[in-house]
Amino acid sequence: MQRFGTLSFGHYGPLGGGRHLTAGDNLHQAIDLAQQMDELGVDGTYFRVHHFAKQHSSPMPLLAAIAAKTTRIEVGTGVIDMRYENPLYLAEEAAAVDLISDGRLALGVSRGSPESVVRGYEAFGYTGSQDPRGADIAREHFDTFLRAISGEGMADADPASPFGGGVGRQRVEPYSEGLRSHIWWGAGSHDTAAWAGQIGVNLMSSTLLTEDLGMPFDELQASQLQTFHDAWREAGHPGRPRTSVSRSVFPIITAQDRMFFGHSQEHGGVGYIDGMRATFGQTYAAEPDVLIEQLRADAAVQAADTLMLTIPSQLGVEFNLHIAESFATHVAPALGWTPTFEK
Repeated sequence: MQRFGTLSFGHYGPLGGGRHLTAGDNLHQAIDLAQQMDELGVDGTYFRVHHFAKQHSSPMPLLAAIAAKTTRIEVGTGVIDMRYENPLYLAEEAAAVDLISDGRLALGVSRGSPESVVRGYEAFGYTGSQDPRGADIAREHFDTFLRAISGEGMADADPASPFGGGVGRQRVEPYSEGLRSHIWWGAGSHDTAAWAGQIGVNLMSSTLLTEDLGMPFDELQASQLQTFHDAWREAGHPGRPRTSVSRSVFPIITAQDRMFFGHSQEHGGVGYIDGMRATFGQTYAAEPDVLIEQLRADAAVQAADTLMLTIPSQLGVEFNLHIAESFATHVAPALGWTPTFEK
């Protein structure tokens, strides 16, 4: 394991006992937590994106704010739902964040996860999908986005423009030269993993896979990662791409940890989500020495270079920093990790 970071859904709303976490509270806490994790040496802070829900929905302002207040930590998404995105506007925003962060952006995108509304992307103006889940819209938007961040001209210059429109096809601005290598696709199956390798983007894989091949979750996920690497190599892309997996991992250090997570050990399984048969990953919650052995035995954690820890953001900055610090101090070094300031 070369890197680890946190993955936040950004839940907000009523917390019980008369307490309430607002959207503003949630955003400010995400910035505060990222700053402290940057000092701790954690490699990344990543955010899930869900629309029409009390969670993160517009990540770019948040990523830009974190990038401006940190120096080492990677800022990213896991993942942006491309069904909802204007691909050229996203290209401009992504380039701006990549430039503000000096190349620390890790932008994960995909078709998106199951929604809380019916075809919500149509309310955003993206209609005409021939797929019940809008996958065709997501792929079309992603293709345009990749062309834009690669510097391809997207509109004809107006020679009569008083603003010096130039000649020929014009790219979107700003342009970040290294951005293309900072893009990740969130894959849930062997087919999408192979496709990501073929087109030459990095791969994110979560705690949910959209297929069941009769094998344990970690082995299925590791097989998908290998399919991705094989496709990358066969396509002739240079270098070695990055891969990440996410896990719910809670080191039990204190009595409070045991109160929150002492009964959270889950072993995953198979079920249905969004109309598809799916395989679900497990939750790890144990003392550090037990976690070390469990994660060493997790085939996908061992195969990926980056581990994303899902965190309960509604529990606040102090407690989530405690989770990250406990993992960084008591678990991660035994898996081969070193802090960013030592790399």
